[in-house]
Amino acid sequence: MKKELNIMERIAEASKAITTGVDKKDVEHWVEVHIMGKAYKVPADLTILTAIEYAGYRFVRSCGCRQGHCGACATIYRIKGDYKLQCNLACQTRVEDGMELVQIPFTPAPRAFYDILKEDYVVNVFFKFYPEVARCVSCNTCTKACPQDLEVMDYIQAAIRGDFESMADKSFDCIQCGMCAIRCPAEIIQYHVAQLGRRMYGHYGEFEPEHLKKRIEEINEGKFEKDLDELTSLSRKELEKLYAERIREKE
Repeated sequence: MKKELNIMERIAEASKAITTGVDKKDVEHWVEVHIMGKAYKVPADLTILTAIEYAGYRFVRSCGCRQGHCGACATIYRIKGDYKLQCNLACQTRVEDGMELVQIPFTPAPRAFYDILKEDYVVNVFFKFYPEVARCVSCNTCTKACPQDLEVMDYIQAAIRGDFESMADKSFDCIQCGMCAIRCPAEIIQYHVAQLGRRMYGHYGEFEPEHLKKRIEEINEGKFEKDLDELTSLSRKELEKLYAERIREKE
């Protein structure tokens, strides 16, 4: 009888490198990279993430969606012959010959604690919890560092002006990888500032749609519990079939 894997074992199984089982004779081009100071030969077309796994490392952190959406795989590296220290997401960046790289488990950055229900919807809320925003020199380094190509400097300037709507809109796709904060000469923690702005705007600046109120009432009344129980009882194959046959909205 096959042993049932627990959730962490299933995640580890799903996260195996795509290079597992590659025969060296089938690899045409190789590069040398230094991981944590140690040299390894890896196939030339790999991302940093899969190259690290190919070298024999197993991720227990600094790895999530593998598609550039979660921000967990921040990496710091130098390219051979370039004095600049670079940062990017390991799942989006290809290895280069002579690359020196290291993974970081998270960006060390203090986060303010607040209750938005007790705060006024005014610009001072940013300076109260993140006074360093006043040091922004508009150098645009944060924008250049963003792997999502967000206009980070613009939303920080929006925060300084007290334009909550613009800040929420410009920072909406932030994945909180921390690259902006790593590169900022003013030591601003842009992604935490943006989260505060979105929370304030979501509570004070946006109206609550009537259909949302109705749906919350339905959930509280238990309208969907039977459907949810049925879904959670289905096998993976049954779920895939159900998903494939779903009714799609017209574009």
